[in-house]
Amino acid sequence: MRKIAGGSVMTTGDAADGGGAQPQRPADDRVRRAQRGDVAAYESLYREHVGRVHALCLRITGDRGVAAELTQDVFVRAWERLAQFRGESVFATWLHRLTVNLVLEHARAEARRVRRVRFAGDVVGHSAAAAADELTEARAVEPGFSPEQRIDFERAVAALPLGARTVFVLHDVEGYKHREIATLTGTAEGTLRAQLHKARRKMMEMLSR
Repeated sequence: MRKIAGGSVMTTGDAADGGGAQPQRPADDRVRRAQRGDVAAYESLYREHVGRVHALCLRITGDRGVAAELTQDVFVRAWERLAQFRGESVFATWLHRLTVNLVLEHARAEARRVRRVRFAGDVVGHSAAAAADELTEARAVEPGFSPEQRIDFERAVAALPLGARTVFVLHDVEGYKHREIATLTGTAEGTLRAQLHKARRKMMEMLSR
């Protein structure tokens, strides 16, 4: 994660560079057993990874209910596509990329729905503060962050506009590079850089209050 302090953005090591990959323990045989239909092995994988998957879904969507649904969808899709996992990367990296793709699919579909609803004159929205509180409860506090700082950070992230929030989470929190985010989102790198600049500025404004 990147921590904002003294008017600058500092890396605190929440994610390594290169597509959000993190150091992982050596793979055991749970994936191979799950690929052969071992439900218990897959449940073990679920318990290990569900917290990080849910946190990512919640950070991008800013909605507790949607994040919970997407988390379940991720593991359903992972089970359905488990045969496609060839072991060329660690399972956590494969699952992380699958999560990002599914959340972005949902975001695009939701954006189309919101445009239709707004055209019809209805009002839509959600509680960013409530979502941030849920995410704070769901995650352990990283070293260097007090519980109060964690709450402030998550609330600031949840308050960002969707586009700025997405690129901030993927780039500054999860460690994706601009070209990777451009491929995932279908957005030009120049636009992403502008959104990230806007997100960082807003984050500094909110966290310096």
